[in-house]
Amino acid sequence: MKQMEVTIMGQGYLLGCPEGGEAALTAAVAHVDREMSAIRDAGKVKARERIAVLAALNLAYQLVEAPHQAPVSGPASTPVSSPEVDTLIKRLDEALGNDGQLL
Repeated sequence: MKQMEVTIMGQGYLLGCPEGGEAALTAAVAHVDREMSAIRDAGKVKARERIAVLAALNLAYQLVEAPHQAPVSGPASTPVSSPEVDTLIKRLDEALGNDGQLL
């Protein structure tokens, strides 16, 4: 297994990658970076950890909905509407508690 250095939202990561999987990993990193950057740029969430959780929820939502709809394309295509994002942020704040750390 080889290692690849990638950047997500301006921070570098060293990831393991199976031989021949470089293109898929690069595409996945780009998708995660777009999702996280879109959430950050919306200005509602500042903490990197919270941005990562919301991006993970958006990506998981897209995977669950994929069999039911046409593929989503374009940069930072987030299927969650603004009121739903607000609800997710509130639930995330409650789960993280006052110190902003996962329990």
